[in-house]
Amino acid sequence: MKKILNYIASQAAKSRLQKQFGDENIDLLKQKTHDIRVELRHILVEFLWILLGVLSASFGLRGFLLPNSFLDGGVMGISLITTELTGISLGILIVAINLPFIIMAFSTINHRFAIKSIIAVVLLAVAVHSMPFPTVTEDKLLVSVFGGFFLGAGIGLAVRGGSVIDGTEVLAVFISRKLPLSIGDVIFAFNIIIFGVAAYVFSIEIALYAILTYLTASKTVDYVISGVEEYIGATIISNHSEEIRMMIIETMGRACTIYSGKNGYAKRGETLKETDIIYTLITRLEISKLETEIDKIDSKAFVVMHSIKDAKGGMIKKRPME
Repeated sequence: MKKILNYIASQAAKSRLQKQFGDENIDLLKQKTHDIRVELRHILVEFLWILLGVLSASFGLRGFLLPNSFLDGGVMGISLITTELTGISLGILIVAINLPFIIMAFSTINHRFAIKSIIAVVLLAVAVHSMPFPTVTEDKLLVSVFGGFFLGAGIGLAVRGGSVIDGTEVLAVFISRKLPLSIGDVIFAFNIIIFGVAAYVFSIEIALYAILTYLTASKTVDYVISGVEEYIGATIISNHSEEIRMMIIETMGRACTIYSGKNGYAKRGETLKETDIIYTLITRLEISKLETEIDKIDSKAFVVMHSIKDAKGGMIKKRPME
């Protein structure tokens, strides 16, 4: 597999350089080959996360929620309500209702994220429509808890792969840039409307179970993704700090802060080496891209990420996530 990746990366690098410069340049070729090899490795890992997420979410839907006419929040909740009212296949509705949000992601997030989300949503629709998952239980409490668990695990795994299978968060990011609301506020308001509709159309009991399913799913997403809150603080220590700083500004479209520090690992009496420490804020949807870009520059960089409830000011909501 490693030899195949190296060959593909080498050929792709040559093609790129020939288009840009006409003649091959050895140093540029090596750098391009390295970058493409890193990209291919990350793409494979991301696709694996997406595939696992699709399987988990489809099992939660077909094995628990759908057979028992249970609901969830977000776009998935709208799809489930529409399926119950119209009888239209859930697979078709998952694609149709998510499509406007995925299109919005092209400008709100970035093209790569949107394309991966389209693939994830289509895979989920196909899995829900065609895979023969058994009905696990009819106990209402178990259906709510474990249906929400597997659905939430699927959403979380898809996000780790740099995509979404529920377009609610894309809408939340878009609205939060237009109005003085946090992403969490938008998602909360969106789900309140869905649960209100469920209570009116079906029954209060079904709406209450839907809330339980949603809470279970959201907590599972929190567990699957380390630092699932709206913003992630990333501290980066590397010998290539200047290159990483420029990458954050030019490629990620983010600002950063530089701290002067010292490498603390040294024996008694040895002089500590001066180093620059980079700190930046990203959204959880950008984690995959940041890791890929850092790996291109310095695969041995020390990166620490931690959760941030919310942030405002600076360049947080002024620039698109490109």
